[in-house]
Amino acid sequence: MSKFLTQAAVTEFDNEVKHAYQSMGKLRNTVTTRTGVVGEAYKFTRMGKGIANQKASQADVTPMDIEHSRQTANLENWNAPEYTDIFDQAEVNFDEKQELAKTIAKALSRREDQIILDAISAITFSASPANLDQGLDLTIAAAGLTVKQLREASTGLTDRGVESGERFIACTAGALNSLLGETETTSSDFNTVKALVHGEINTFMGFTFNVIETRDEGGLPALTNYAYHKASIGYAVGLDMNTTIDWVAQKTSWLANGMLKAGAVAREAAGVVRMTTTS
Repeated sequence: MSKFLTQAAVTEFDNEVKHAYQSMGKLRNTVTTRTGVVGEAYKFTRMGKGIANQKASQADVTPMDIEHSRQTANLENWNAPEYTDIFDQAEVNFDEKQELAKTIAKALSRREDQIILDAISAITFSASPANLDQGLDLTIAAAGLTVKQLREASTGLTDRGVESGERFIACTAGALNSLLGETETTSSDFNTVKALVHGEINTFMGFTFNVIETRDEGGLPALTNYAYHKASIGYAVGLDMNTTIDWVAQKTSWLANGMLKAGAVAREAAGVVRMTTTS
């Protein structure tokens, strides 16, 4: 096998991976994302609440003394490499190239999701709605996720002052199956016909759903589903998904590699709800 490969083939492969990566990622667009981060960490700034005060005639104004805090997302380096002989001189077999591009893209997008899920899982949760510095913990004696739990999650977020838009749910396949067994999620009187025709839920009760399957990376904790607002989690990217193709002489093979440098952190625990089930 020749060690020569045209730049056009390399560029085409890189574009193929990036296209697949952008179409496969589930959670990146559900959190606050900062790209182009320089260094090993990024500090997300959280601005506290202010209370308006009454001003007396001709008196000096009284500052609200809004508290500012910072949450640090530590960036880590990730690779998705594979030795391959699909590259032959200046020609690239399209079908095999496409499959490898998808494999690298899937590996990186799953890792990106896991970085975000790990940041959510690291939050301290409390059953008390009054603990606004902690996530809200909801446990219900049911085998899977229920509409009642969704109502409680929605109410809990609203009561904590979380905006009604940009709310998401990361749930297991079992949780989705449970919801599809309830009339409110499958009846056209309550939901879109997508649940009826395709057996999936896109949006319901103000939440956009993302189903996280069983994954080698870890996925969701057992029997756990999360409801959260986009601003509650910060995702920082130092090196966005990038690819390299290098000739490794001792392997007499090309090494195709996908790279990512990123980290995530909870910005506002009050905007996250943990919903656990019994099985």
